Amino acid sequence: MKSLQILCPVFREEEVILEFHARLRAAVAALGERYRLSFVYAMDPSPDRTEAILLALAQRDPDVRVLVMSRRFGHQAALIAGIDSCDADALIMLDSDGQHPPELIPQLVEQWENGAQIVQAMRQDGAETGFLKRTTSAMFYRVISRIGSIQLNPGAADYRLLDRAVVRVIRDEVQERNIFLRGIVAWVGYRIAFVEFEPLARMKGASKYRPSVLINFAIQGISSFSKTPLRLCTITGLIVAALSVLAGAAQVVGYVFGHGVGAAGWASLMTFVSFLGGLQLFFMGIFGEYLGQIFDEVKRRPRYLIRTDSATLAKTQDGAELPRAIEVD
Repeated sequence: MKSLQILCPVFREEEVILEFHARLRAAVAALGERYRLSFVYAMDPSPDRTEAILLALAQRDPDVRVLVMSRRFGHQAALIAGIDSCDADALIMLDSDGQHPPELIPQLVEQWENGAQIVQAMRQDGAETGFLKRTTSAMFYRVISRIGSIQLNPGAADYRLLDRAVVRVIRDEVQERNIFLRGIVAWVGYRIAFVEFEPLARMKGASKYRPSVLINFAIQGISSFSKTPLRLCTITGLIVAALSVLAGAAQVVGYVFGHGVGAAGWASLMTFVSFLGGLQLFFMGIFGEYLGQIFDEVKRRPRYLIRTDSATLAKTQDGAELPRAIEVD
């Protein structure tokens, strides 16, 4: 019997995590007749009771494994931790807030059974997604597909199925510190299929993604798969230098023919100098982003650290207890 592992990153989901797990179990119940199922919850330490609830759930359900990071490493690191721990024939990853409908999993598995090695769920945003988020998301996918070395389809979410061969490549061959997983999945190739879905409203609570996190996510993606910003700096520098030479030549010609001007043009000169200074600082920022990427790579620090792994905890009465007033079927 082949095996399926379902990976869910978690952060501050105490209000919904048990309800989500029950819903997930129900969605894949029919698959349990043909596959060995396991569930991995990879989480950053939460200030709420999420960790205690999940560890207690793992005690009662032998198919559940919980990985708790030593600190908050972020969503992408949680996914990588799950990939590193995967020993199944296929890995399915989806968020645990309910926006990725687990009822879609049988369709992903069906595409895999038909020969696809990557089955990518494609988000079709509706009214539940704000206008600003839809617009900036579409712009990001358009930019990275145009200037990057990969074709990243709009709506490609971190909801996907990966075959064992793809998991092995990402786990053993891709060693980037600051990994942009959506780009890596598109970069590795292999046979890919797409399944569309409409994101649901969060079961409870609000998104944990701050605008600054999303901006950093976009910068990470572009700098990981495109040198175009660096080349743009070079092209712009050449254009500005050419214009400067032409302006200087015009001044010389005007002086020779007696059309030179004294102090006139001081305001335009200062404007140009200020513009050029701002342009230089902007380009230095671009260089800094790429240099920061190199700095992170050469340090070779681990991408994450696991503080607690429920698979290694002793199954004794001294283990984590289920919080009161919460039951697990």
